Amino acid sequence: MKVVILAGGYGTRLSEETDLRPKPMVEIGGKPLLWHIMKIYSHYGFNEFIICCGYKSYYIKDYFYHYYMHSADMTIDLASNKVEYHTSASEPWKITLVDTGLETMTGGRIKRIQKYVGNEPFMLTYGDGVSDVNISNLLTYHQKKGKLATLTAVLPSGKFGALEIAGDDRIASFFEKPQGDGSWVNGGFFVLEPEIFKYITGGDSTVFERKPLENLAQDGQLQSYKHTGFWKPMDTLREKLALQALWNSGKAPWKIWNE
Repeated sequence: MKVVILAGGYGTRLSEETDLRPKPMVEIGGKPLLWHIMKIYSHYGFNEFIICCGYKSYYIKDYFYHYYMHSADMTIDLASNKVEYHTSASEPWKITLVDTGLETMTGGRIKRIQKYVGNEPFMLTYGDGVSDVNISNLLTYHQKKGKLATLTAVLPSGKFGALEIAGDDRIASFFEKPQGDGSWVNGGFFVLEPEIFKYITGGDSTVFERKPLENLAQDGQLQSYKHTGFWKPMDTLREKLALQALWNSGKAPWKIWNE
């Protein structure tokens, strides 16, 4: 199953870092946050990724194009211009990098990668948040419930899209940008059926978190997977520093993989 990661936004609230690079490429522990997210999925055996690029897309493309070289020990013979690679700590990843436009909104970016997903279920998440969510359990839950879309619901301090969750954990309604009131909110980490593309009808200007998710909820096709463990976005410098502090402590909750 492919994993789609939204990595094309400007990241203006983290301008201290994003003037130079896309927000998903801001480093925690010497590695881009995007790498951390991919490691989470890879831990559960999901190694095929589609990255929705936009702002400074060349930065992401260059990073992965040279990933093997930067991860390897090598011998360079300058006289013959030959390079011999030795051991490399590369990843078992297949990555499709798609330029989905500079101004394209989240729904538009998802629509643009439809041909790379094909007529198959896929996973989707944002390129600026990490969690210790169990991806295998999430997928099993999605398959059991049989809805077109399942999102991971979390309980942060506020903001993001609030959810009204019915007794059977089906999402009855979806509200964008509520006040911080302790509501369950959209934490990303979706599992989606290919039929969701029919709900994205407004072109590049479509915000996935508005009409598509609202209409899926109204049609009874949006399910929540409640996650009470760790989840944290990286929208501001303060949040970036908090993630870095957790990593430096050696107790980063999202680091579920082995070295």
